Amino acid sequence: MLKILGRASSINVRKVLWVCDELDIAFRREEWGEGFKSPHQAEFLALNPNAMIPVIQEGDFVMWESNAIIRYLANAYGGEWLYPDNPRARAPVDQWIDWQSTELNTSWRYAFMSLVRNSPAHQDPRLLAAACKGWSHTMGILNGQLEKTGRYVAGSNFTLADIPIGLSVNRWYETPLDHPNLPAVRAYYERLTERSGYATWGRNGTP
Repeated sequence: MLKILGRASSINVRKVLWVCDELDIAFRREEWGEGFKSPHQAEFLALNPNAMIPVIQEGDFVMWESNAIIRYLANAYGGEWLYPDNPRARAPVDQWIDWQSTELNTSWRYAFMSLVRNSPAHQDPRLLAAACKGWSHTMGILNGQLEKTGRYVAGSNFTLADIPIGLSVNRWYETPLDHPNLPAVRAYYERLTERSGYATWGRNGTP
């Protein structure tokens, strides 16, 4: 059985959990304390030298990096409908997955650490204002893409890209800041909520 190491509050762990829900993959998840008390524990570092979650294990097969993991699961568990085999159909899926991990993640980091994590190191008002502006800008890019497709981020069908993007949208709405009016993003948020996996692992009150 697939084993997933990491807390369910982690946005990156939730990517993996949501994919498992979509593909009906049986799994067992371990929180800290059940096998590892810290990501810096030697036994965990042997699995992921970056000391980050999630990590998956299937027998002696070990993998880390959440976006790589969800691609693997789609490939290994019959997820062609989520992650197409055709290179041109797959390309926009990869494009938006990578955009989430680079542009979108980078834009929210300071604001999220300030407003949700209440980090003392992220309380500079000027930097916070700039971060909120930058986050709104990247969400505006997403809004424009959703206006073009009319439904999901990579086209008319739900794909693997909607999992990291959908979790990011939830984080956007769960963070206490002024949200500009982005109708396509809001409609997308409601559309995703119709999926049981998103209701469980995405829009569940956890930013």
